[in-house]
Amino acid sequence: ISTCLDAVLAQTWDNLEVLVLDGGSQDRTREIVAEYTAVDPRVRVVANPGRTQPAALNAARASITSDWMIRMDAHSTIPANYVESVMAHLGTGKWGGVGGRKDGVATTAAGRAIVAALGSKFGVGNSKYHHSTEVETVDHIPFGAYPMSVVNELGGWDESNVSNEDFEFDYRVRQSGRELLFDPGIVIFWQTRETIGSFFEQYRRYGRAKAVTLLTHPKSASPRHVLPAVLALAMMFAAVIGWRKPKVAAAIVTPYLGGIAVATASIAPKLTAPESLRFVPGALMAMHLGYGVGLLEAFVLGRRNR
Repeated sequence: ISTCLDAVLAQTWDNLEVLVLDGGSQDRTREIVAEYTAVDPRVRVVANPGRTQPAALNAARASITSDWMIRMDAHSTIPANYVESVMAHLGTGKWGGVGGRKDGVATTAAGRAIVAALGSKFGVGNSKYHHSTEVETVDHIPFGAYPMSVVNELGGWDESNVSNEDFEFDYRVRQSGRELLFDPGIVIFWQTRETIGSFFEQYRRYGRAKAVTLLTHPKSASPRHVLPAVLALAMMFAAVIGWRKPKVAAAIVTPYLGGIAVATASIAPKLTAPESLRFVPGALMAMHLGYGVGLLEAFVLGRRNR
């Protein structure tokens, strides 16, 4: 939390109120934040008894006194001109929300492979905030920044949607007739998972939460939202019939594995550490299959937001 707060308080745009939403931390978070509140009146702690992301955003909404709201998660850092760059767009009054690049950072070999997979179009499809280099309107922005007039008009975030609350809110922003601006010159550095297993579980949770959004807003669905579920079903089917009909199973899985191989080859030159290469196929599959399994769990078994 100290690294995060240091980055926020070093902004060139210094007219800030900094709300730290605390969901009952059991570590030293509150103690560390208290050190900041004691010396910088811009920093305030706000309780988040709901202990989820949408509950935190709604607690911030109830406490904020500014005309704009910029989200930043505690496992992230930002360059000194981040807020100034965001406000250059929000201040025009043209946009329902503004966001930029979500660039992953990691320290382990597997973590760096996960970062590379997240920056791959094969990995994330048209989630442009991971890889686009063009200023453009988009369907979703990460760690969004919004006018409070828009946030209040839309009633804040849906607390029944604990992991896809950001996309769901952005969908309502666009349905209200407003546009979302993506600017790749605005960058937030986000700590990724450091193991393939934890990355799989993260995307499994994302898949379950996406199902909540799709049930609430069926028209928000696009092929990239449901294709992972089709892939997971195909892989499960191939595993079941593999011992009796190995040729059929091979025909099912080979195109996907071929795509993994091609994507891995394209990612390899971008890796900062050669030892990460062996983790790239697993990272790509963890993302796709984790998301797909989560969707299936939600729709077939009714396991959502857990």
